[in-house]
Amino acid sequence: MIPAATSFDPLPVKAVGADLRASRFAPAPQVARKGVCVLLNGQTEFIEKYFEVIDELRSRGFAVATMDWRGQGGSARVAEDSRKSFVGDFSEYDEDLDALLNWIVAPMLAQGEKPIALAHSMGAHNLLRTLARQPGRFRAGVLSAPMIAVSFRGQSEFLVRAVSAFQMWRGKRMDWVWGMEARDPHKVTFQSQLATSDPQRFERTQSLLREWPDLRLAGATWGWLAAALRSMDWLAAPARPEAISTPLLLVGAGKDRICVTPRAEAFARRLPHATYFEIKDAEHEILMERNPIRAVFWTLFDDFMKQQGMSPKETAPQQG
Repeated sequence: MIPAATSFDPLPVKAVGADLRASRFAPAPQVARKGVCVLLNGQTEFIEKYFEVIDELRSRGFAVATMDWRGQGGSARVAEDSRKSFVGDFSEYDEDLDALLNWIVAPMLAQGEKPIALAHSMGAHNLLRTLARQPGRFRAGVLSAPMIAVSFRGQSEFLVRAVSAFQMWRGKRMDWVWGMEARDPHKVTFQSQLATSDPQRFERTQSLLREWPDLRLAGATWGWLAAALRSMDWLAAPARPEAISTPLLLVGAGKDRICVTPRAEAFARRLPHATYFEIKDAEHEILMERNPIRAVFWTLFDDFMKQQGMSPKETAPQQG
């Protein structure tokens, strides 16, 4: 198998209102094909950060399709300061995922086949939006530290919502949320970051951002935060989780300082076909964690896929 870092070939995808950067990867040639996995990264992330994960999926027999959401990675930026995370409404992310599915994923599927998904944080949130809007679009999904509710770092939720609404009323939607400019990856150290307990994987991401500084994103604007709050409210509305029929595995991070793990667990209980598991020692970025933590995650992933009937013998190896 040629590693993802070597075979990476960016593909331009045009979504409504944005030009996106996507990519696709063939499964490892020596294993039986299991299907197509749509890999959805979180806020501030980018394709290159996930090369290790992509190769782990490929070694399991999955072809992989992935992208950078609008406003981050190699996709089109909205703010004049490219370090700012902004979106007018999370329905714009719906357009991104629809474009990926229609233009990249659909041609990869066998007749009658549906993809599975592996989605992290904001990517998991956006996947849930699509599952609520388009039941049956995916065969199954695994969600890592899903963004059901975000941590306000000791501030009351009422106060954060009130300040966000006030800043939007003032026309400050493109301004930094207080403290976010200091989260520029070029300023953050392992000691000050909040995402992983693995110094090696943290440094790997930092080295990528030093080599390609245009990929970096620091943090949220008031516009992004306001949109996220609206979307989290929409997703948690009465009957909405209960209507999601796709089989799901939600994996929470016991030491998450970015998303609120108990809220993810409570949300999972509302899903009719979901299993929840919490990795107690994991920080937010479970897939970028230390090897023992990642081993637990991949065991959960493999067991869940077996439960969905996706064993290696299901599909014969691809030819050519």
